[in-house]
Amino acid sequence: MAKTACVTKQPQGLGFFERYLTVWVLLCIGLGILLGRVAPGIAKSLDAMTLNVGGAPVVSVPIAACLFFMMYPIMVKIDFAEVLRAGQTAKPVILTLVVNWAIKPFTMYGLSSFFLGYVFLQFIGPEAVDYIKVPLGLNPEVGASYGEGTVVLVDGLKMLEVPLWRSYLAGCILLGIAPCTAMVLVWGYLARGNDGHTLVMVAINSLAMLFLYGPLGGYLLGVGRLPVPWQALLLSIAVYVALPLVAGYISRRWIVAAKGEVWFQERFLHRLTPITIVALLATLILLFSFKGEVITANPLTILWIAVPLFLQTVLIFGVTYVVARWMRLDYRNAAPSALIGASNHFEVAIATAVMLFGLSSGASLATVVGVLIEVPVMLLLVRVCLRTESWFAKTANEVDVATHGSEKKHVLS
Repeated sequence: MAKTACVTKQPQGLGFFERYLTVWVLLCIGLGILLGRVAPGIAKSLDAMTLNVGGAPVVSVPIAACLFFMMYPIMVKIDFAEVLRAGQTAKPVILTLVVNWAIKPFTMYGLSSFFLGYVFLQFIGPEAVDYIKVPLGLNPEVGASYGEGTVVLVDGLKMLEVPLWRSYLAGCILLGIAPCTAMVLVWGYLARGNDGHTLVMVAINSLAMLFLYGPLGGYLLGVGRLPVPWQALLLSIAVYVALPLVAGYISRRWIVAAKGEVWFQERFLHRLTPITIVALLATLILLFSFKGEVITANPLTILWIAVPLFLQTVLIFGVTYVVARWMRLDYRNAAPSALIGASNHFEVAIATAVMLFGLSSGASLATVVGVLIEVPVMLLLVRVCLRTESWFAKTANEVDVATHGSEKKHVLS
């Protein structure tokens, strides 16, 4: 019985929402931008409903509500016996950790530096500058140099004047060192991956971020020291991951005890099917109504920043997917491993950029561009996974025969 309770055991054809999801996403992005332009008061009021840490907005209450309904249907489907089994499988866990923390931050730095600092520099403006916050804990004199910047007075406040392209680079770096810990559950679910493995990696990445986000950011940014946003990270993880996880776990146990496993599988879960997609689309409308004015005011800048972010996403996905096949992982572990590596925790990246560099900085704009390309690109990669599932079939079956026998064949059937 435990086997039939696991998440997404029987692959099914894409439903109406899933089949045309890219179209709905583009329509909702456009609707969100339009809402932000024609009714800016509504967008600003909703955007102001936040939980703040250190004066920076970390959790948007409306988006948190949408994310809850996006995540809950996934969490309630998870059989925690499968989570324990996934945690005992070392290869996909090791692959995901290596990609997220030993490869991804450095490829992001390299690609962003190359495109923003060389290929697109003439378009951005070699002499263009940005004014960002002076690093926390410092009180330098006006005119002093700090890294690539100079301390100047702006409206009576000390600011650091830096090349604009370097400010964009800083935002890209913050995205590259923040592996996804929430939305990736949606991508793994849509790709019919192993949700147990995805949830295990959400937990591991959340812990790893607490220890590695600051040191990696400080090293790659080269800004003396980058304070670890402990409170922001913990609050974000609690709201976006822990809350729907606990709600899903408790309600699953209660419903199965009250109505039985068959009713839960055949009646309750069926009613939840469209909720994740609808909540995702509502989240997009909110996100782009909040940031639409910034995006429409900087269309070409958005393009320059989007190019390295897009290439980074595709590169990391491709590397992880190919290595997963070389490691002889089955599809249900290979797909979420590649999707986890490709996606970013843009909520934390935006909050950190605002705290470190300021709301109007180029770094903050770059993290917003991360939101712009994240969903369409990840949906494209989900489709790539679904279309290449057979690529892993032979390898997985060979492993089954040698090791786990019929257990994995049941999973793939």
